[in-house]
Amino acid sequence: MWMDHRAEAQAKRINATNHDVLRYVGGTISLEMQAPKLLWLKENLYSTCWSKAHHLFDLPDFLTWKATGSLSRSLCCLVCKWTYQAGNHGNNGWSEDFFSQISLEDLVSNGYTKIGTEVKPPGSPCGNGLSQNVAEEMGLLAGTPVGTSMIDAYAGALGCMGCIPRSEVTDSLPDITNRLVLVCGTSTCHMIMNKKELFVPGVWGPFYSSILPGLWTTEGGQSSTGKLIDFIVQSHPAYHDVKTAAHERNIHEHDILNELLEKQAKLKNLQSLCELTKDLHIWPDFHGNRSPLADPTLKGMICGLTLNDDMDDLAIKYLATIQAIAYGTQHIIVEMQKKGLDVGVIYMCGGLRKNTVYLQMQVDVTGLPLILPDEEESVLVGAAMLGACASNDFPSLQAAMESMGGSGTIVQPSTIDSSYHAKKFSVFLEMVGDQQKYASMMS
Repeated sequence: MWMDHRAEAQAKRINATNHDVLRYVGGTISLEMQAPKLLWLKENLYSTCWSKAHHLFDLPDFLTWKATGSLSRSLCCLVCKWTYQAGNHGNNGWSEDFFSQISLEDLVSNGYTKIGTEVKPPGSPCGNGLSQNVAEEMGLLAGTPVGTSMIDAYAGALGCMGCIPRSEVTDSLPDITNRLVLVCGTSTCHMIMNKKELFVPGVWGPFYSSILPGLWTTEGGQSSTGKLIDFIVQSHPAYHDVKTAAHERNIHEHDILNELLEKQAKLKNLQSLCELTKDLHIWPDFHGNRSPLADPTLKGMICGLTLNDDMDDLAIKYLATIQAIAYGTQHIIVEMQKKGLDVGVIYMCGGLRKNTVYLQMQVDVTGLPLILPDEEESVLVGAAMLGACASNDFPSLQAAMESMGGSGTIVQPSTIDSSYHAKKFSVFLEMVGDQQKYASMMS
């Protein structure tokens, strides 16, 4: 449900309160977070849903409840999505004043039993482990430890950050607080931890102890990345030809497009395939901007269209989309750096890590080295770390992360296209300014 944007009006009303808890979601609550969605449910499905609900869960907490019967909630889920306060100079927990101001005062009744009264840090034992009936259904032992959960992207970050590239040693890697994790799938999350409570306007957080105890997590994000690439590719007239070619060779459609880009660059005697998009520019917020602009009303933009509709044209639009997503990452990093977050290296996980062009664009645009774990399912690795910690196999979650992080390869940025990307990034920023100007003219 995170991608559901129907609670736009509710989010606007919540943000109009300027309540202090909003400082911890980048100053503006996203319509993808739980408070606007809960308010939408109350206002639109009161009799059929809201009035009958006994408990309201985030998905990870719902799963641990189903597994163990425990109604405990994950600190990660609550601080990141539910406006629960932690590490806030002693002013921690739920804010009754906030819920009253946004017309969700009924959540306060009975000591917040609907949304959670027992809050546990990630990796701590959940309940008494697997319940008897669940254990029987899964073919496991009753009482098997279950770790308190994390949001899926946060588990991916945990699973990534302990990875050591084979060409490096631990001492030569940037500190844990200088590692930015990109969890790339339908959307992309950009997560970095810090010892200090740093606020970045338009960027979610800081969230206390949401990944590792005592550290603050800042989370940037793009609402549509893999989804956007699929949309651009699948809505093009030449998509059927690409799909057929990929099926005949039993390879991914992206591999066909990547080959077409290489052929076009060689045919045109270009220094790099990046230059194929010189006259084509995309603003990628087809589903609004999560960060750093925090504007769900923004739309996508394409500048440089022609009447071409062949596979080569599709490949160039696909490349321009991937580049635009990388410029979005750079935009987030620039705003993070302005507020004191120092990014020294990128880690990447998620389905898009398999796309070599996507990976290289992120590296070249940001100018930062990227560590790619050997293990492709970092979210599952992170979840396994939570279970191992709950089983007392490690003294701390950080110890589990460092022990189970595995190895990987390091991808260095190319300097060949740095000036080209700098120009394209300038165009990228101009485009959103133009969109905002047009919106003002039409208002």
